[in-house]
Amino acid sequence: MENVDKQQLLDSRYLRMAQIWAENSYCRRRQVGALLVKDKMIISDGYNGTPAGFENVCEDDDDHTKPYVLHAEANAITKVARSNNSSDGATLYVTTSPCIECSKLIIQAGIKRVVFGEVYRITDGVQLLKRAGIECVQLQLTPKGVDVKRI
Repeated sequence: MENVDKQQLLDSRYLRMAQIWAENSYCRRRQVGALLVKDKMIISDGYNGTPAGFENVCEDDDDHTKPYVLHAEANAITKVARSNNSSDGATLYVTTSPCIECSKLIIQAGIKRVVFGEVYRITDGVQLLKRAGIECVQLQLTPKGVDVKRI
């Protein structure tokens, strides 16, 4: 039981860190943060935004997200790909459940566990992760602690 409590404590801390990291996003509609953790070390991070060298504006004049905006998960995965680290067997902490496109990247990157905060309105990404055998955990951080849902 102690290991479960320890893991839940670590999960809630890393998810809170991902929430803070989301504040780096310039997106107005939704700010999302992600951390990749392996062996209790953060090996990569990401937040949603435009590619390097682009203007930091995520929405067009009609408040629609520009098609080239990268999701937080994609930023974290591509960032680790440019490093000497491997995401194989890692846990991804992300503030919002992954979309289908990011879920494909998560599967291909060898990530074994995804811990997320809020559920995005389209849940096909989580369904794909489950089909691939990736553990999905929803943690709703509350002022009184954590509410855990194994999905």
